[in-house]
Amino acid sequence: MQKLQTVDIVKWTATVIQLIGYGLTGLNIVPLNVFFFFAGIALWFAVGVMWKDRAIMVVHVGAFVSLLVGYLNAV
Repeated sequence: MQKLQTVDIVKWTATVIQLIGYGLTGLNIVPLNVFFFFAGIALWFAVGVMWKDRAIMVVHVGAFVSLLVGYLNAV
């Protein structure tokens, strides 16, 4: 059996957290959904850092800023 690397654990954790965020959004459970998205975004950004992949980092910084602005405008 292949040993999971740290990056694999982080990316799968981030994926599960993001899917929970989508589910909470579908069920209109706010603002809990936003907090799951923030956690998923942070973890995916960490994956981008581990892979030295600027595209992943940039898209998740953009997602964070968009989500934060939307959240702040809603409260």
